[in-house]
Amino acid sequence: MRKLVGVVFAALALVAGRQGNAQMSPQEAPVQAAAKGTPWEYGVIVQGGKGITDNRDDFKFFMAGAHLGKVLTPVYGKGILRGNIEYAGEIFPYWQSNTPKFQRYSCTATPNPIVLDCVGPYTVGGTYHGVSVTPIILRWNFTHGKRIMPWVQAAGGVIWTNHKYPAYGNGQVNIVNDGPGSGASVWNFTPQGGIGMHYFVKPKQSLDLSANGVHISSASLGDRNPGVNASVQFSLGYTWWK
Repeated sequence: MRKLVGVVFAALALVAGRQGNAQMSPQEAPVQAAAKGTPWEYGVIVQGGKGITDNRDDFKFFMAGAHLGKVLTPVYGKGILRGNIEYAGEIFPYWQSNTPKFQRYSCTATPNPIVLDCVGPYTVGGTYHGVSVTPIILRWNFTHGKRIMPWVQAAGGVIWTNHKYPAYGNGQVNIVNDGPGSGASVWNFTPQGGIGMHYFVKPKQSLDLSANGVHISSASLGDRNPGVNASVQFSLGYTWWK
């Protein structure tokens, strides 16, 4: 434990020392350099997390892709809230969600009297793959620092999956869970919001960390909209500024 504490303090001291050196000259303050004008920024990103609601806490997510952003405004304000507005987008050609597997049936019903005609059981759930696109990211960059540029953002996107996501059912056989109108959708929307930061390792390059709260919903495009009410997802990226 003492060794771990020592490593942590050494890392903090190193960061503090670098930030102190950055104050020696305006040319050594990467945040200020990146905040000049309305630059572009582009990079690579990996992201992962899990569901946090009661019936989705065993859902896991992993994705990898790219980020592109454009600062739209000059720097506004004073003090620690000083910053600018950025518009960005992200694409994850690789998107994966691991979900529990369970058995369900596929049923039809005849009226008067109601008789269920079912086929199965068969396995649903498991691992889903797809593509995620987030074309709308509105971000406020805090530009008060020297090497660290925090941000807050709101965003919205869409996911396409190779099967209807997530699986619906997981109960005893009945027409509600297993009837013809009991499927989800291969299309889901992802309203989300988060916080993060750029840590500039070079004047025009930064290591990026973020935490995002993501909601997944089909907006009733399918017969059912089981969705994922809330998930928390963490990302690690690397960005070049131009």
